Parts: sequence; structure tokens; C-alpha cells
Amino acid sequence: MTSIDVRDLTKEYGTRRAVDHLTFSVRPGRVTGFLGPNGAGKSTTMRLVLGLDRPTFGTATVGGRPYATLTEPLRHVGALLDAQAAHGSRTGRDHLRALATSNRIPLRRVDEVLEEAGLAPAARRRVKTYSLGMRQRLGIAAALLGDPEVVLLDEPSNGLDPEGIVWIRALLRRLAEEGRTVLVSSHLMNETASFADHLVVLGRGRLLADTPMRDFIHARVQPRVRIRTTDTDALRSALARHGHEAEQHEDGHWTVSHARVDDIGRLASAAGVPILELAAQEGTLEEAYLDLTATEAEFAAQPQEA
Repeated sequence: MTSIDVRDLTKEYGTRRAVDHLTFSVRPGRVTGFLGPNGAGKSTTMRLVLGLDRPTFGTATVGGRPYATLTEPLRHVGALLDAQAAHGSRTGRDHLRALATSNRIPLRRVDEVLEEAGLAPAARRRVKTYSLGMRQRLGIAAALLGDPEVVLLDEPSNGLDPEGIVWIRALLRRLAEEGRTVLVSSHLMNETASFADHLVVLGRGRLLADTPMRDFIHARVQPRVRIRTTDTDALRSALARHGHEAEQHEDGHWTVSHARVDDIGRLASAAGVPILELAAQEGTLEEAYLDLTATEAEFAAQPQEA
């Protein structure tokens, strides 16, 4: 089993503690979303896992070993931390060929990952002519080059067009289904919700949550019911008799908080309230995330006065 294991990981820069006694594991066979406000320590943690920084104390290992001890590391771990890292004067193909040669990866893999990333038509163009989305695709191609068991991606959807976003979702799901260990850092909650199975959430360098995504949402967002009727007075009275408060919206539907569809359906039916729409309104990852991290953001805009 190849997992990422972080144990009591701490990183200090002078008097500032960027990572504070972190302990968590990223397991194979699932996509783990790595979330947190700006300055939470996500990028620092990923750099520590990849041996680009030394921890003040604690450990970060891949398959039980520090990254720096891996021979031909691209065969074991693929990573995208900075899409601007490729030398602008090289072609996309030459950039990948250099990485392949340094890790004894067969050169045929270069063309395979260029094709998979949708960059084959631009393979002989210089990287400095690439758009941000193309550079992201090149970075992802580099991460896949060694067919690694572990993949770490920092904001992989950044700069991608809609087709690219659909592609990266499918890629992440496929990698997990193949039994690989996948860690993806992102600020895009809706996007993370589309591919993540598990979440690790940081705030000010500390671990706030390490849990399946569905459990994370259900623990923080109360169930709600969406309902529409032609008789709003009857609906309001029926809900009030059973202790439910409802909010009416401009388009005519009502939202009943802390309620289940079955309960609202039964009481409306018993009261003879005509129903045009009745549905569970699922909580979102964004709602749950904002509830958890409301006091953890290092940088936050102040509310505007009306």
C-alpha cells in the first residue's frame, strides 16, 4: 500500500508557524481534496511531502519513505505545484523528454502523456507561447510521466477551459479507481465536490478536518426541503402547527430548514395542501467549508456597508 503519511509535521519560518503539528494520511483508491483558506499551510505541506522544504520537526513520507530517498522519484510520485516551472524556451515535448531521461522513463511515455493531456498538436511549440491552461496541462502531463502510484496536484483546474475541467475530473476519478493515491489542493469548492471522496482541511497550519466528504457536509449543513404550492396560506399554517419555520423565495418556492422530505410530504398531504414541487435540498461543500473555516482565514475581505 502506497500512502502519504504526515506525522506531527511542523514548519516554522522565523517566528511564524506555517504548519502546526499536522497528522493525517492520504490513502490509495480515493481522491483526497486538500482544502483551507489562503495561508492555511496547504502548499507548504505539499512542499514538505515532496522534500522541497525541510520540516522543523515531524515527518512526511510516501510509502513509508521520505521523498528525498526515492530512486527515480517520478516513477513513484507525480506532482504539479507550479505550472510556470517549465523553461519557456523549451518545447513542451523537450521539457518532458528531459524529465523522462533524468528518471530513466521510456521516451515513448512522452508522446503518450502529451496525447492524454491534449497537447500533442502543440508538442513542438515553445512553452513561452502556451496559455495558462496549456501550461497546466503540461504540468499534469509531467506528473503522469512516470506512471506513478502517488499524484499530488496543486490547483490543477486553474486556467483550464470547460473541456479541460471535465477532463481533469475524469482523470482524477480514473487514477483513484486504478488504486493510486491522489491528493488535490483547490480553492474551488464546487469543483472539489465533483471529484473528491475524502477531505483534509487546514486552518492556520492546523488540521481542522480529516473525513469522508459526505460526512463533512452532513455534519455541518442541516437538511432542508424545497416545496412549492398553490395555497401558501395552507402550507404556512400546516408547517407552523408542526413547529416548522419556512422561508419564501421570490420565485415562489419555500425552504423548510431542519426537515426531511418524508415528514413535510406527510404533513402537507394530511392538511390537504396541493403540492407542485417537493424535494430534498442537499447541503453543499461550500456551505460546510465556510461554516468550518469562518474564523480560520488569515486574509479576508471586510463586509461592505450598504
